[in-house]
Amino acid sequence: MAEHNRTGALGEQVACRYLEDLGYEVLERNWRHGRDELDIIARTTRELVIVEVKTRSSADHGEPEEAVKKGKRSKIIKAANAYVHAIGTDLALRFDIVSVIIHASGKPYIHHIPDAFYPTTHDRPF
Repeated sequence: MAEHNRTGALGEQVACRYLEDLGYEVLERNWRHGRDELDIIARTTRELVIVEVKTRSSADHGEPEEAVKKGKRSKIIKAANAYVHAIGTDLALRFDIVSVIIHASGKPYIHHIPDAFYPTTHDRPF
């Protein structure tokens, strides 16, 4: 496995533990719909939470969450719609980002961004 894949897998593990410690129930990891993937699907008592995890070994090239741009958000929303359709739920849907930086010491820095983005019907408001 390539180093960046190991870093990503470790970041997802760290994010899952972090969310579980906050009381989230992790329902799925790496759920796929075609070519699209949802890193973590979790729930709180009132919400279904789609979590995109971005992991880096440093912030030298910017914060990890900055990599979740418009195209990536569109893919996440598309996959989330497929998941909701497949399971059928009345829970409110929320999109979070968990940004993880794994320092050389092995200690992770975690930045959780609840409600990081929202689905829209179009890109521009006109």
